[in-house]
Amino acid sequence: MRIRSVQAFLLSYPIPNPAKLRYYGGERIILKRDAMLIRVDSDLGLIGYAPGAASEIWKQRIEKEIAPFLRDRPLVEPDALRVQFLERTGAGAELAKIYCAVEVALYDLLGKHLGAPVSELLGGRVRDRILLYGSAGMYMAPEGYAAEAALAKQMGFRAYKMRPGAGPDADVETVSRMRAATGIGFELMVDAHTWWRMGDKSYAPETVAQVARGMAESDITWLEEPLPPADHQAYRDLHALDIVPLAGGEHEQNEDGFLDLLNGPCVDYVQTDVVCQGGFAMGRRLFTAIAHEGLKFAFHSWGTALEVLAAAHLGVCWPETVVEWLEYPCYSTEGHEFMYPWPLAAEILKEPLRIEAGALVVPQSPGLGVEVDESVIERYPWIPGPWSLFTLDSPRETFAVVADHSIRWSGSAP
Repeated sequence: MRIRSVQAFLLSYPIPNPAKLRYYGGERIILKRDAMLIRVDSDLGLIGYAPGAASEIWKQRIEKEIAPFLRDRPLVEPDALRVQFLERTGAGAELAKIYCAVEVALYDLLGKHLGAPVSELLGGRVRDRILLYGSAGMYMAPEGYAAEAALAKQMGFRAYKMRPGAGPDADVETVSRMRAATGIGFELMVDAHTWWRMGDKSYAPETVAQVARGMAESDITWLEEPLPPADHQAYRDLHALDIVPLAGGEHEQNEDGFLDLLNGPCVDYVQTDVVCQGGFAMGRRLFTAIAHEGLKFAFHSWGTALEVLAAAHLGVCWPETVVEWLEYPCYSTEGHEFMYPWPLAAEILKEPLRIEAGALVVPQSPGLGVEVDESVIERYPWIPGPWSLFTLDSPRETFAVVADHSIRWSGSAP
């Protein structure tokens, strides 16, 4: 089987009433949600799909640099193709990362050709399902977070993650209310990336430790990125206090950064995103090191159902003692009110993912095991520009959030 073509489609869904969310240090606006669908065609008529970072730069580099290399090449061993691509093109770190997203589609295509699920091509699954945590909760009153946590539990999730940003005391109160709403035995995660995005009101390390102690009383599963991600020493210092389990990794730029998280260690849960942080190849290398250090891993996933599924195929190749959690973003649907609507997230697949007792059951049919609905390409045309904006009160400035989650800021917005 030979590769015939590689394409990248950019998709957008404008939020009907853009969400304006006030937090302690400013305001965040959600304008739209974007996605990328990567398609690889073969000479046998089979097609492989993958999610990508919804970036015009990514689309350009896929179609002008990666597609010409892959065109007409036999697809037998994706790892070997990647090595050849990196050696022959002299690809830098950014292009290598983009290639690894395309590689997911190569695995999907090869799996369909061989009649095997992607998980079997990645080393073989050791289980058929992976735990999901419902992820939502953006800058609300404490009672709003409590209601969302209760809804996530009602829907069958075993855990819920939120994003605080109301000020130290209010953040602690919020988590307390969530625990009261869900009861014991339900896991709560706190994603505190806003705490270092507040400009002059960003939480100092002493404040972070104080808030962590307050949240520890509600028995949270982890506190995620409460400090600037690049300051690994600050994480080591906080970790040494042994207040609550820490999580991080979403903003690491390369493998050395990830490995340094294990040094100390900085966190208890290491997180990566299959789409924008090195794909299957990065995960497979990291899991061995994470297991060796006695730490755990949890996938970051903030996109479509296709992204969730791609991560799951890799995750089930390791026991849950190493790869424990997969993030499942919760969007507003009929009957379930969460952050905001994003119908594209589910509609990219012809059939919904199979979720049982809070876990994703990973398909055993060939490739990724799902049918992609290409009608989303026409129904959700691309809208240029950032999908979200942070406007700080002090200093007064605005930053844009882009599709690549490993990038902290994209720079000042126009």
